[in-house]
Amino acid sequence: MRVLVTGGCGYIGSALVPQLLEDERVEEVVVLDSLASGSPETLRGCIDGSLRFHRGDVREYGDVERAMRGVDSVIHLAAITGAASTHDRRDETFAVNRDGTENVLTAAGKLDVESVVFASSCNNYGQAASRNLEETSEQDPINPYAASKVESEELLAEAIDDHGIDGTALRMSTNYGWSPGVRFNLVVNHFVFRGLTDRPLTVYGDGRNWRPFIHVEDAARAYAHAALEPESWPQLVYNVGSNDENYRIADIARIVRDELDRDLEITYLGDEHPGPSYHVNFDRLAETGFETEWTVRRGVRELADRLRRTRTRVIEA
Repeated sequence: MRVLVTGGCGYIGSALVPQLLEDERVEEVVVLDSLASGSPETLRGCIDGSLRFHRGDVREYGDVERAMRGVDSVIHLAAITGAASTHDRRDETFAVNRDGTENVLTAAGKLDVESVVFASSCNNYGQAASRNLEETSEQDPINPYAASKVESEELLAEAIDDHGIDGTALRMSTNYGWSPGVRFNLVVNHFVFRGLTDRPLTVYGDGRNWRPFIHVEDAARAYAHAALEPESWPQLVYNVGSNDENYRIADIARIVRDELDRDLEITYLGDEHPGPSYHVNFDRLAETGFETEWTVRRGVRELADRLRRTRTRVIEA
């Protein structure tokens, strides 16, 4: 197979591309990335005859079609992320996330691509009062990032009907953990970095809001599994994560403190909005045969070890 990964230089992409290149079913990986937030450095060790790189923007249809020619499957990761920050860049977020997805789907239909795996998010559920949210639960996006993902899922459903492609949306849990393109504006990674630099772990609100978490390596494995075995992912939407890895944010702060084994202060900013809260059910995911392997505790230890022994440029949002 030949697989196109949009946003392949990003946080998840930099974990996914090596996995794909190591899979004997994959002949070539094509990466499309604007390099607006990623860097070719994240693909270190992957540069050989099996990798083809296109610098381009998913907002530009021509860039998308050129990169997609001859591929069998597309994993569409390219997006503006950092949900809270998108309140101040709504138009740009929709242009990249929604309109970019439309370009990907249009090109996939035109070029007879066999399958498209779309990176969606459990953030779509918003500030949910109920527990164990399933794929059929109502989505209530409370930021432009999630709203753009909801509309992109609708575009995917239309494209499946119109073009007959295999397509699925993976509503991913909140990522954490080390990858070559590691981000530090994600709560677990943010807390680990603050803890290692002996700063308080700052929790917005009372910390009672829920989130499901998934290690970036598990997230990458899920995308690869869906792209290489689309027959195992027949549903339009899957929540991706583990039932045991739903945590309150206050619990995440305590886990980080425990695993770093430091006397860290946990402070609560009661006047700050805590953001979305969603406790998610992942039973449908089990039907695909995919299972996560990492736990938050293990991921915290691994990230801390990486940061202690690896020289890397750290940019804190």
